[in-house]
Amino acid sequence: MRAVGFMKYGGPEVLEIYDLPELHAGPGELRIRNHAATVNPTDIMSRSGMLSDQQKGIAPPYVPGMEAAGVVDEVGVGVTTGVKVGDSVLGLVIPRGEHGAYREQIVLNAQSVVPVPARKSFAESCTLPMNGLTARMSLDLLNLSPGQTIAVTGAAGAYGGYVIQLAKAEGLVVIADASEKDERLVKSLGADVVVRRGDDVATRIRKHFPAGVDGLADGAVLNELVIPAVRDGGAFTSVRGFQGKPQQDIRFFRTFVMNYDGKFDKLDRLRQQVENGTLSLRLAATYPKEQASAAHKRLEAGGTRGRLVIEF
Repeated sequence: MRAVGFMKYGGPEVLEIYDLPELHAGPGELRIRNHAATVNPTDIMSRSGMLSDQQKGIAPPYVPGMEAAGVVDEVGVGVTTGVKVGDSVLGLVIPRGEHGAYREQIVLNAQSVVPVPARKSFAESCTLPMNGLTARMSLDLLNLSPGQTIAVTGAAGAYGGYVIQLAKAEGLVVIADASEKDERLVKSLGADVVVRRGDDVATRIRKHFPAGVDGLADGAVLNELVIPAVRDGGAFTSVRGFQGKPQQDIRFFRTFVMNYDGKFDKLDRLRQQVENGTLSLRLAATYPKEQASAAHKRLEAGGTRGRLVIEF
């Protein structure tokens, strides 16, 4: 069983193909013949050593990847989700050691796996679970009501795009940031107002909502720079662990997608929303596993809209 991973931290060139032992599904688990895995910023952070604390005490190779899609080829005892051998599925992966999505075969908790959306390829489908669940969790934490306003930074990215689409489906008013070249994309995702991105985006948001927005999802990781866009008593969530200092009765939340691992109903609902057109899967390009380093280089270069996918 082959996997893409690394023995030491460094640049894209440290990624190599390794032969790893075959796995088997245990109780409550599914084994998947994996066909596709996304390349996410978290994978870059893992490879570069920024997340090395998570690998302490674990011998390499380390296999990145948080999203997978393939065909179930083994079902453990006690699986109750209705998924069976031969089904095409997607799943969320929480990487640790050799357990990452960049591999031909992976075993996952059955509660972390749902069918692929109808008429979608493996490459398209694997772009849903991590960013989709992250967006879902952010909105759940912000807990806004129909008619309230939400600001989204990093709106052209996968996470930001999902936040916009889910927010609109729930009746929220969305103001989002974008570069000039991404403005049309962000509007097409459903944003009611689009402002130019940048460190002073909070000022531009306040021009449209002088009292501030009810909630903010900070996909651009602007942290303190964008807090002023939130009204007194509003809510703010970050995706990189930022915890704002208490101020103006703003409620601060940190969105950690691993807390939604195993939330079958939430992931399956996202799958349904792809099928009914609420959510758009955005695939930028695919790479064979032998070119995983090229995919990492492209993501690090910036400007990718949609997800890069490694195929197995």
